[in-house]
Amino acid sequence: MDWSAEAIEQLRALWAEGHSTAEIGRRMGISKNAVVGKAHRLHLPARPSPIQREQAAASAAAPRPVVAVAVAPVAASAPRPVMPAAPRPPVPAMRAAAPSAAPAVVRPFPRSGARTCCWPIGEPGTPEFRFCTSESFAGKPYCLEHASIAYVKARDRREDAA
Repeated sequence: MDWSAEAIEQLRALWAEGHSTAEIGRRMGISKNAVVGKAHRLHLPARPSPIQREQAAASAAAPRPVVAVAVAPVAASAPRPVMPAAPRPPVPAMRAAAPSAAPAVVRPFPRSGARTCCWPIGEPGTPEFRFCTSESFAGKPYCLEHASIAYVKARDRREDAA
């Protein structure tokens, strides 16, 4: 597209009004990518990410609970005996304003030794799940039997497919 002075001024005006690049493109009869490219070449101020805007709006809309901590004065009298703490009733969890993805659980790899095979056996998450504990092949994380399964040449795989 040839950008005339009028088209550039219209782009600057629509950009300053805060319209999306797609909306500016529709109003000017050009593609969104043409708008993005020209805005970049004109060094127009960057737009905040719509994802970050949604997160900021959600965090601003949902006030965080304030936890007050009471501090007891320290008495100068004789020390009191330490008593075991009584079990506390469970505190109900507060619901978040927006559903969020569960954080990833990272567990250490339970190898019995540095030279044991780490081939998984069974279904993860079940009590029967375990790892092969045979001695690993030199320089590989698997024993000779499992290394022959794990490391297959591409040519061999194509022959099996036929």
